Amino acid sequence: MNLVSKLYIFLAIFLLSFIAIGQQDPNYSFYRYNMNIYNPAFAGSSEGAEFTLGIRSQWAGIEGAPESQSAIFGMPVGKNVGLGVSILNDRTFIEQQTWMAIDISYFIQLDEDHKLYFGIKGSANSYDANTDGLVTYGIGQDGTLMDYESRFTPNVGAGAYLKHDRYFASLSVPKLLTPDRLQERDGNAFLGADRLHAYLSGGYSFILGKTTDLKTMAMLRYVDASPVSLELTGIVDFGERFEFGASYRHDESISGLFLFSISNGFNLGYAYETAIQNSIDGLDNNTHELFMRLKM
Repeated sequence: MNLVSKLYIFLAIFLLSFIAIGQQDPNYSFYRYNMNIYNPAFAGSSEGAEFTLGIRSQWAGIEGAPESQSAIFGMPVGKNVGLGVSILNDRTFIEQQTWMAIDISYFIQLDEDHKLYFGIKGSANSYDANTDGLVTYGIGQDGTLMDYESRFTPNVGAGAYLKHDRYFASLSVPKLLTPDRLQERDGNAFLGADRLHAYLSGGYSFILGKTTDLKTMAMLRYVDASPVSLELTGIVDFGERFEFGASYRHDESISGLFLFSISNGFNLGYAYETAIQNSIDGLDNNTHELFMRLKM
């Protein structure tokens, strides 16, 4: 069996597993700096305005391989109010979706050191699937997909965020509604419903020196009827001039990342992620991620 044949078999298996159990939203190695995606309470929680861009690419050179792009903006707009805007584009083989969201947060000063933020998210999602492409991967389809048309659906989400200079805790459900999405059963695709996502995360920064900190963080992702996903991250921060670290996603992948301070308030970063198990010899199933942050 040649590499091309192996590749199509692998992609078919991947697509089946993605539709069946991989209903999670895109994962990002730089998730610590993209928390607006998961929790609207983070909107405007920084000292000033902040804009980030992210590009995530898996299996470079393979047509239709997973790709994600994100653009996020947040700023405080009042004494206790924050505003955020985010746009995400995600493509995985035959599926493509664009998610646009507006976040509003409000915080309460609990004491001198603690702030408690509450946030709500209003969003809309454009979802499209090239069902004709199912044949390429040897997947059948039932009658509900014969006249399939793209969907544009609204959604709402909510979250809470406890902030301290050295640590934080976050709990959120960014999408409370479950719109239509492709699913698979017994080798056939059909139109089912997306699954509820919930995120629990927290972090602590340890002081290593006058200008050096160790930032630790954990994120627990719960997707209805799917295995729980846990990610652990550690990042060494050299006085906001340079950061590097590593992440481990339980039973899925490990990654390394670094972030440079190009100028005051402007950062560029890169992350390299590799799967723990290489599903097929000769196939590059690693992931590359670029990140940019501008503080204003």
